[in-house]
Amino acid sequence: MQLPKYAVLENERRFLVRPQAVEALAISRRRLIEDRYLSGGRMRLRAITDEASGAREFKLCKKYGSADAVSEPIVNIYLSEAEHAAFAILPGAYVVKRRCSVDHAGRAFSLDLFLGRLEGLAICEAEAATREDVLALAFPPWAAVEITAEPFFAGGNLAVAAPADVRRRAAELLK
Repeated sequence: MQLPKYAVLENERRFLVRPQAVEALAISRRRLIEDRYLSGGRMRLRAITDEASGAREFKLCKKYGSADAVSEPIVNIYLSEAEHAAFAILPGAYVVKRRCSVDHAGRAFSLDLFLGRLEGLAICEAEAATREDVLALAFPPWAAVEITAEPFFAGGNLAVAAPADVRRRAAELLK
């Protein structure tokens, strides 16, 4: 795969988590993530707040899309708070989630607990250096249904999807 200039390959898998499974997990490192998916493209504006320290970080991300659901070119630009505010006025749709770390078999997995209009949606994800490494990962038993290749559960789609449609689709897959 030819990578766009300055992009890196993100190797990631994602799974739906049953909401009732979340309560039993030993969660650490909590960060509030506020994403704005900008209209008219594949760009995401992100604000991350570490809930323990209050430290904030800001990014502008472009995901290029790929025929391979597991590996996709991506580029991130780190922004100042003022730069983030300048982009935040652009049209787009929001998703807010709490990202937590959960250890399983000696590895940390990210657990995204969606807030606001998508309250109750929980997604586990993990990245690895290579496509082969991410495919070889043994996901925890509470990571119930793989959605890596489900565009419906991509962040940009979740930002604009009707909450009832998200709940219905998640319930169908978690049967």
